[in-house]
Amino acid sequence: MNNEITIREAVKSDIPVLLQYEQEVVKAERPMDPTIRNSGVKYYDLDALMDNPRATVMVACDGDKIVATGYALEKLARTYLDHETFAYLGFMYTDPEYRGKGINGKIVSALQDWSTNAGLIEIRLHVYTENEPAIRAYEKKGFKRHMIEMRLRTES
Repeated sequence: MNNEITIREAVKSDIPVLLQYEQEVVKAERPMDPTIRNSGVKYYDLDALMDNPRATVMVACDGDKIVATGYALEKLARTYLDHETFAYLGFMYTDPEYRGKGINGKIVSALQDWSTNAGLIEIRLHVYTENEPAIRAYEKKGFKRHMIEMRLRTES
């Protein structure tokens, strides 16, 4: 591992690696969500995110190797909130060899900077309740637990 991890905006030529990482995210989340289909799962439209002026995709690199990802996307807030839009963070992934080294924190900081520069005062993300390492990492960055989504699966 190189001593210097750099953070940069993703470019289209990064997409093949990002697609591999997307499948790693799906694989990591499947045990926490039994409703995720067994095959053909695609979470992100990377081309659309990269083309959207109100979004950014960031990568962390060790030399030329992409080792972590994340995106921020401006979304409409609910009409009763004190802000019209917010930054939603997603595709938070770090290569297993690079976990525990603060790289996700660097990605989150870069996404926070982008959000602030875009005039967004609220930043949100979703994380599975079982994913305690991720929750601790986000709490280190100042995120607070906010709401629990509940669901009921009925038999048909």
